[in-house]
Amino acid sequence: MSTAAVAVKKNSFRKFMNSNNTVGHVFAFPFIFGFICFSLIPIIMSLYYSFTDFSLGSKQAEFIGFANFIKLFQDEVFGKSILKTLQYVAISVPLKLAFALLVAFVLTRPTRMVTLYRSLYYVPSLVGGSVAVALVWKQLFARRGLFNSLLTGVGLQKINWFGNESLAIYPLILMAVWQFGSSMIIFAAGLKEIPPEYYEAAEIDGANGPAKFFRITLPCLSPIILYNLIMQTISAFMTFTQAFIITAGGPNNATMLYALEVYNQAFKYNKMGYACAMSWIMLIVMSIITLAIFKTSRLWVFSESDEG
Repeated sequence: MSTAAVAVKKNSFRKFMNSNNTVGHVFAFPFIFGFICFSLIPIIMSLYYSFTDFSLGSKQAEFIGFANFIKLFQDEVFGKSILKTLQYVAISVPLKLAFALLVAFVLTRPTRMVTLYRSLYYVPSLVGGSVAVALVWKQLFARRGLFNSLLTGVGLQKINWFGNESLAIYPLILMAVWQFGSSMIIFAAGLKEIPPEYYEAAEIDGANGPAKFFRITLPCLSPIILYNLIMQTISAFMTFTQAFIITAGGPNNATMLYALEVYNQAFKYNKMGYACAMSWIMLIVMSIITLAIFKTSRLWVFSESDEG
Protein backbone atom coordinates (compact mmCIF):
# COMPACT_ATOMS: atom_id res chain seq x y z
CA MET A 1 0.00 0.00 0.00
CA SER A 2 1.41 3.39 -0.98
CA THR A 3 2.20 6.16 1.47
CA ALA A 4 -0.43 8.39 -0.14
CA ALA A 5 -3.16 5.78 0.38
CA VAL A 6 -2.17 5.36 4.03
CA ALA A 7 -2.31 9.12 4.53
CA VAL A 8 -5.76 9.29 2.95
CA LYS A 9 -7.05 6.54 5.26
CA LYS A 10 -5.61 8.31 8.31
CA ASN A 11 -7.28 11.57 7.32
CA SER A 12 -10.58 9.78 6.77
CA PHE A 13 -10.29 8.13 10.19
CA ARG A 14 -9.55 11.49 11.84
CA LYS A 15 -12.59 13.05 10.16
CA PHE A 16 -14.72 10.13 11.30
CA MET A 17 -13.51 10.47 14.89
CA ASN A 18 -14.03 14.23 14.83
CA SER A 19 -17.56 13.79 13.52
CA ASN A 20 -18.28 11.29 16.31
CA ASN A 21 -16.97 13.73 18.90
CA THR A 22 -19.19 16.44 17.44
CA VAL A 23 -22.25 14.21 17.62
CA GLY A 24 -21.37 13.24 21.20
CA HIS A 25 -20.97 16.89 22.20
CA VAL A 26 -24.32 17.73 20.63
CA PHE A 27 -26.13 15.01 22.58
CA ALA A 28 -24.28 15.90 25.81
CA PHE A 29 -24.96 19.63 25.42
CA PRO A 30 -28.45 19.66 27.06
CA PHE A 31 -27.06 17.97 30.19
CA ILE A 32 -23.96 20.19 30.27
CA PHE A 33 -26.07 23.31 29.77
CA GLY A 34 -28.55 22.27 32.47
CA PHE A 35 -25.78 21.36 34.91
CA ILE A 36 -23.99 24.68 34.44
CA CYS A 37 -27.15 26.83 34.58
CA PHE A 38 -29.14 25.02 37.25
CA SER A 39 -26.44 23.40 39.41
CA LEU A 40 -22.95 24.85 39.05
CA ILE A 41 -23.89 28.55 38.86
CA PRO A 42 -26.38 28.35 41.80
CA ILE A 43 -23.75 26.54 43.89
CA ILE A 44 -21.17 29.24 43.21
CA MET A 45 -23.74 31.99 43.88
CA SER A 46 -24.82 30.41 47.17
CA LEU A 47 -21.19 30.24 48.29
CA TYR A 48 -20.78 33.94 47.50
CA TYR A 49 -24.06 34.91 49.16
CA SER A 50 -23.08 33.02 52.32
CA PHE A 51 -20.48 35.73 52.90
CA THR A 52 -22.99 38.56 52.39
CA ASP A 53 -26.13 39.96 54.01
CA PHE A 54 -28.13 39.23 50.87
CA SER A 55 -31.91 39.15 51.16
CA LEU A 56 -34.63 38.62 48.58
CA GLY A 57 -35.58 41.86 46.87
CA SER A 58 -32.38 43.70 47.76
CA LYS A 59 -30.51 45.23 44.86
CA GLN A 60 -27.05 44.88 46.36
CA ALA A 61 -25.54 42.44 48.83
CA GLU A 62 -22.89 43.76 51.24
CA PHE A 63 -19.90 41.52 51.84
CA ILE A 64 -19.68 40.72 55.58
CA GLY A 65 -17.09 37.92 55.59
CA PHE A 66 -17.63 35.09 58.10
CA ALA A 67 -20.28 36.96 60.08
CA ASN A 68 -23.05 34.59 59.00
CA PHE A 69 -21.04 31.52 59.99
CA ILE A 70 -20.12 33.02 63.35
CA LYS A 71 -23.75 33.91 64.00
CA LEU A 72 -24.81 30.35 63.21
CA PHE A 73 -22.97 28.93 66.20
CA GLN A 74 -24.61 31.52 68.43
CA ASP A 75 -28.09 30.60 67.20
CA GLU A 76 -29.97 28.27 69.55
CA VAL A 77 -32.44 27.17 66.88
CA PHE A 78 -29.58 26.27 64.53
CA GLY A 79 -28.02 24.01 67.16
CA LYS A 80 -31.33 22.37 67.96
CA SER A 81 -32.09 21.79 64.28
CA ILE A 82 -28.76 20.00 63.84
CA LEU A 83 -29.40 17.76 66.84
CA LYS A 84 -32.96 16.96 65.77
CA THR A 85 -31.84 16.20 62.23
CA LEU A 86 -29.09 13.89 63.49
CA GLN A 87 -31.65 12.14 65.71
CA TYR A 88 -34.03 11.80 62.77
CA VAL A 89 -31.30 10.36 60.53
CA ALA A 90 -29.83 8.04 63.18
CA ILE A 91 -33.21 6.42 63.91
CA SER A 92 -35.05 6.51 60.58
CA VAL A 93 -32.29 5.28 58.26
CA PRO A 94 -31.39 2.03 60.10
CA LEU A 95 -35.08 1.20 60.67
CA LYS A 96 -35.89 1.92 57.05
CA LEU A 97 -33.07 -0.27 55.73
CA ALA A 98 -33.85 -3.10 58.16
CA PHE A 99 -37.53 -3.10 57.20
CA ALA A 100 -36.70 -2.87 53.49
CA LEU A 101 -34.30 -5.82 53.76
CA LEU A 102 -36.85 -7.88 55.69
CA VAL A 103 -39.61 -7.29 53.13
CA ALA A 104 -37.20 -7.88 50.22
CA PHE A 105 -36.09 -11.16 51.79
CA VAL A 106 -39.71 -12.29 52.13
CA LEU A 107 -40.70 -11.21 48.63
CA THR A 108 -37.81 -13.04 46.97
CA ARG A 109 -39.27 -16.35 48.13
CA PRO A 110 -41.09 -18.22 45.31
CA THR A 111 -44.73 -17.25 45.91
CA ARG A 112 -47.71 -16.33 43.77
CA MET A 113 -48.38 -12.70 42.83
CA VAL A 114 -44.95 -11.67 44.13
CA THR A 115 -44.73 -8.99 41.42
CA LEU A 116 -47.98 -7.42 42.61
CA TYR A 117 -46.77 -7.42 46.20
CA ARG A 118 -43.51 -5.71 45.21
CA SER A 119 -45.44 -3.04 43.32
CA LEU A 120 -47.74 -2.42 46.29
CA TYR A 121 -44.81 -2.11 48.68
CA TYR A 122 -43.08 0.31 46.29
CA VAL A 123 -46.06 2.68 46.05
CA PRO A 124 -45.28 4.52 49.36
CA SER A 125 -41.89 5.55 47.97
CA LEU A 126 -43.60 7.11 44.97
CA VAL A 127 -46.15 9.15 46.93
CA GLY A 128 -44.61 9.27 50.41
CA GLY A 129 -43.02 12.70 50.05
CA SER A 130 -46.14 14.40 48.71
CA VAL A 131 -48.12 17.07 50.50
CA ALA A 132 -51.34 15.01 50.31
CA VAL A 133 -49.77 12.02 52.07
CA ALA A 134 -48.23 14.29 54.71
CA LEU A 135 -51.70 15.68 55.45
CA VAL A 136 -53.09 12.16 55.73
CA TRP A 137 -50.25 11.21 58.07
CA LYS A 138 -51.02 14.26 60.18
CA GLN A 139 -54.60 13.10 60.58
CA LEU A 140 -53.51 9.58 61.52
CA PHE A 141 -51.62 10.94 64.55
CA ALA A 142 -54.17 13.62 65.46
CA ARG A 143 -56.00 13.60 68.80
CA ARG A 144 -58.92 11.80 67.16
CA GLY A 145 -56.82 9.96 64.61
CA LEU A 146 -56.43 6.28 63.90
CA PHE A 147 -53.49 5.64 66.23
CA ASN A 148 -55.19 7.21 69.23
CA SER A 149 -58.35 5.27 68.39
CA LEU A 150 -56.35 2.06 68.50
CA LEU A 151 -54.84 3.06 71.84
CA THR A 152 -58.22 3.81 73.40
CA GLY A 153 -59.57 0.60 71.90
CA VAL A 154 -57.14 -1.45 73.99
CA GLY A 155 -57.74 0.60 77.13
CA LEU A 156 -54.81 3.02 76.89
CA GLN A 157 -54.90 6.80 77.04
CA LYS A 158 -54.66 9.06 74.03
CA ILE A 159 -51.25 10.56 73.21
CA ASN A 160 -50.81 14.14 72.09
CA TRP A 161 -48.19 13.23 69.49
CA PHE A 162 -47.63 16.69 68.06
CA GLY A 163 -47.95 18.52 71.37
CA ASN A 164 -45.26 16.54 73.17
CA GLU A 165 -41.70 17.70 72.48
CA SER A 166 -40.19 14.27 73.14
CA LEU A 167 -42.68 12.39 70.92
CA ALA A 168 -43.35 14.78 68.03
CA ILE A 169 -40.35 13.59 65.99
CA TYR A 170 -41.45 9.93 65.96
CA PRO A 171 -44.44 10.28 63.57
CA LEU A 172 -42.01 11.86 61.09
CA ILE A 173 -39.58 8.97 61.61
CA LEU A 174 -42.35 6.41 61.08
CA MET A 175 -43.37 8.15 57.87
CA ALA A 176 -39.76 7.94 56.62
CA VAL A 177 -39.59 4.23 57.49
CA TRP A 178 -42.88 3.69 55.65
CA GLN A 179 -41.19 4.90 52.44
CA PHE A 180 -38.93 1.85 52.16
CA GLY A 181 -39.88 0.82 48.62
CA SER A 182 -36.83 2.03 46.70
CA SER A 183 -34.40 0.36 49.10
CA MET A 184 -36.52 -2.81 49.02
CA ILE A 185 -36.30 -3.06 45.22
CA ILE A 186 -32.51 -2.69 45.33
CA PHE A 187 -32.20 -5.26 48.11
CA ALA A 188 -34.44 -7.67 46.18
CA ALA A 189 -32.21 -7.35 43.10
CA GLY A 190 -29.14 -8.00 45.24
CA LEU A 191 -30.67 -11.07 46.86
CA LYS A 192 -31.30 -12.60 43.44
CA GLU A 193 -27.63 -12.17 42.54
CA ILE A 194 -26.36 -14.29 45.44
CA PRO A 195 -25.26 -17.67 43.98
CA PRO A 196 -27.49 -20.49 45.28
CA GLU A 197 -24.38 -22.69 45.55
CA TYR A 198 -23.44 -20.76 48.70
CA TYR A 199 -26.64 -21.80 50.42
CA GLU A 200 -26.37 -25.38 49.18
CA ALA A 201 -22.86 -25.68 50.58
CA ALA A 202 -24.02 -24.20 53.89
CA GLU A 203 -26.88 -26.71 54.12
CA ILE A 204 -24.44 -29.56 53.55
CA ASP A 205 -22.36 -28.22 56.45
CA GLY A 206 -25.49 -28.19 58.63
CA ALA A 207 -26.11 -24.42 58.75
CA ASN A 208 -29.61 -23.32 59.78
CA GLY A 209 -31.63 -20.34 58.55
CA PRO A 210 -30.17 -17.62 60.83
CA ALA A 211 -26.64 -18.87 60.20
CA LYS A 212 -27.12 -18.69 56.43
CA PHE A 213 -28.61 -15.20 56.72
CA PHE A 214 -25.80 -13.75 58.85
CA ARG A 215 -22.93 -15.71 57.27
CA ILE A 216 -23.96 -15.60 53.61
CA THR A 217 -26.81 -13.18 52.88
CA LEU A 218 -25.59 -10.15 54.82
CA PRO A 219 -21.93 -10.37 53.69
CA CYS A 220 -22.95 -10.79 50.05
CA LEU A 221 -25.39 -7.86 50.36
CA SER A 222 -22.92 -5.59 52.16
CA PRO A 223 -22.01 -3.53 49.03
CA ILE A 224 -25.72 -2.92 48.41
CA ILE A 225 -26.25 -2.09 52.08
CA LEU A 226 -23.45 0.47 51.77
CA TYR A 227 -25.10 2.04 48.72
CA ASN A 228 -28.54 2.18 50.33
CA LEU A 229 -27.06 3.52 53.57
CA ILE A 230 -25.36 6.42 51.84
CA MET A 231 -28.31 7.29 49.60
CA GLN A 232 -30.87 7.11 52.40
CA THR A 233 -28.65 9.09 54.76
CA ILE A 234 -28.32 11.92 52.25
CA SER A 235 -32.06 11.78 51.56
CA ALA A 236 -32.88 11.90 55.29
CA PHE A 237 -30.73 14.99 55.79
CA MET A 238 -32.74 16.76 53.09
CA THR A 239 -36.17 15.90 54.55
CA PHE A 240 -38.43 18.92 54.37
CA THR A 241 -42.04 18.21 53.37
CA GLN A 242 -42.99 16.11 56.40
CA ALA A 243 -41.77 18.63 58.96
CA PHE A 244 -43.18 21.59 57.02
CA ILE A 245 -46.67 20.16 56.51
CA ILE A 246 -47.21 18.05 59.61
CA THR A 247 -45.60 20.02 62.46
CA ALA A 248 -44.12 23.23 60.97
CA GLY A 249 -41.13 22.62 63.25
CA GLY A 250 -43.13 22.58 66.50
CA PRO A 251 -43.70 22.20 69.30
CA ASN A 252 -40.93 24.50 70.54
CA ASN A 253 -38.71 23.55 67.57
CA ALA A 254 -38.85 19.87 68.56
CA THR A 255 -39.24 18.87 64.88
CA MET A 256 -37.25 21.72 63.35
CA LEU A 257 -35.34 19.67 60.80
CA TYR A 258 -32.40 21.39 59.16
CA ALA A 259 -33.95 21.80 55.70
CA LEU A 260 -37.01 23.42 57.28
CA GLU A 261 -34.84 25.86 59.22
CA VAL A 262 -32.98 26.77 56.01
CA TYR A 263 -36.33 27.41 54.34
CA ASN A 264 -37.54 29.57 57.25
CA GLN A 265 -34.42 31.69 57.24
CA ALA A 266 -34.52 32.18 53.49
CA PHE A 267 -38.20 32.72 52.76
CA LYS A 268 -39.87 33.41 56.10
CA TYR A 269 -37.30 35.75 57.64
CA ASN A 270 -35.82 36.89 54.29
CA LYS A 271 -32.23 36.11 55.32
CA MET A 272 -30.94 34.51 52.15
CA GLY A 273 -27.27 35.02 52.94
CA TYR A 274 -27.73 33.41 56.35
CA ALA A 275 -29.62 30.50 54.77
CA CYS A 276 -26.82 29.99 52.23
CA ALA A 277 -24.31 29.78 55.08
CA MET A 278 -26.53 27.16 56.75
CA SER A 279 -26.63 25.16 53.53
CA TRP A 280 -22.85 25.06 53.29
CA ILE A 281 -22.54 23.96 56.91
CA MET A 282 -24.93 21.10 56.19
CA LEU A 283 -22.92 20.18 53.10
CA ILE A 284 -19.82 19.91 55.29
CA VAL A 285 -21.66 17.81 57.90
CA MET A 286 -23.08 15.47 55.24
CA SER A 287 -19.67 15.16 53.57
CA ILE A 288 -18.01 14.24 56.88
CA ILE A 289 -20.66 11.60 57.66
CA THR A 290 -20.50 10.16 54.13
CA LEU A 291 -16.69 10.04 54.30
CA ALA A 292 -16.88 8.30 57.68
CA ILE A 293 -19.24 5.68 56.23
CA PHE A 294 -16.87 5.08 53.32
CA LYS A 295 -13.83 4.84 55.61
CA THR A 296 -15.51 2.36 57.95
CA SER A 297 -16.99 0.32 55.10
CA ARG A 298 -13.71 -1.55 54.64
CA LEU A 299 -14.39 -3.19 58.01
CA TRP A 300 -17.78 -4.65 57.09
CA VAL A 301 -18.26 -4.54 53.31
CA PHE A 302 -17.45 -7.90 51.71
CA SER A 303 -16.08 -8.19 48.19
CA GLU A 304 -15.34 -11.43 46.35
CA SER A 305 -12.09 -9.89 45.15
CA ASP A 306 -10.88 -9.41 48.74
CA GLU A 307 -8.11 -11.76 49.77
CA GLY A 308 -9.04 -14.24 52.49
